[in-house]
Amino acid sequence: MMIKTRITELLGIEHPIVQGGMMAVGTADLAAAVSNAGGLGIITALTQVTPADLAKEIRRCRSMTNKPFGVNLTLLPTINPVPYDEYVQVIIDEGVKVVETAGRSPEQYMAAFNEAGIKVIHKCTSVRHALKAESIGCAAVSVDGFECAGHPGEDDVPNMVLLPCAASKLNIPMLASGGIGDGRGLAAALALGADGVNMGTRFVATVEAPVHDNVKQKMVDSTELDTALIFRSLKNTARIFRNQVAKEVLEIEGRDGQTDFADLQPLVSGVRGRERVLQEGDTDDGVWTAGLVMGLIYDIPSCEVLISRMMSEAESIIAQRLSGMLLESA
Repeated sequence: MMIKTRITELLGIEHPIVQGGMMAVGTADLAAAVSNAGGLGIITALTQVTPADLAKEIRRCRSMTNKPFGVNLTLLPTINPVPYDEYVQVIIDEGVKVVETAGRSPEQYMAAFNEAGIKVIHKCTSVRHALKAESIGCAAVSVDGFECAGHPGEDDVPNMVLLPCAASKLNIPMLASGGIGDGRGLAAALALGADGVNMGTRFVATVEAPVHDNVKQKMVDSTELDTALIFRSLKNTARIFRNQVAKEVLEIEGRDGQTDFADLQPLVSGVRGRERVLQEGDTDDGVWTAGLVMGLIYDIPSCEVLISRMMSEAESIIAQRLSGMLLESA
């Protein structure tokens, strides 16, 4: 059996599973592995230091897969200006056909993306943001519930409620993001009105993810209780792995008075997290994002094994377990 949805049709992929863009993790290695397994792999643009580096990474990915893949472009205010216009031009010039945007609205780039025939999937943490994305011409949205890693927004609505709320108002396809790591989550997301799923944390714990094995094993050994919400005092909530650095951040945020980000900056440096955690494997000496789905991670499979297993499980649930609950009326 096959599961066909509006997302598989829109993106030209075999399975309704998308790898979310992740800083320092979304390289060609992981993206190509996900795409080759029938999902949609995503290269993270800002992981590449310059737009020229992004062009090289896109070409590298294309040499590793002949399947569709996309590029994530996260639009955020930064201390050092990011040449977003140049990154956008590289995406267009390299013939990428799917872009995942996150952070600020991609409205200023929609005309250029649409003219190039690029389908934009915008990540949203609320129904109102999803509707805004639809109104500016996004082809689909990824709706992130409170369970997700990274920035879950400030509304704290989990996917069991957020997904059907969004599905009841949207006309464009929707991906479910946050708390999904197996076929049960995929089947549930489809039942709640999604057209597919977007996974980040689960793809980190795969063979092809370019992170240290210590990080992957730590995720296997951890549970759904091992995340922390930082930056709540700054109205910029982020879900990360609960390690020593996370505890120090929470201690500073818990002090009386307004939190000064300058007190947190040395602890939450992205460079520190990438070098000490993701590359060197010291899982306690930097911040790294992780979602509640860690409670569902029991192994470190290849992307092909993970996706194949998810699809078999979801198909079995839909065709056998759920259909078996139906009884003909008298």
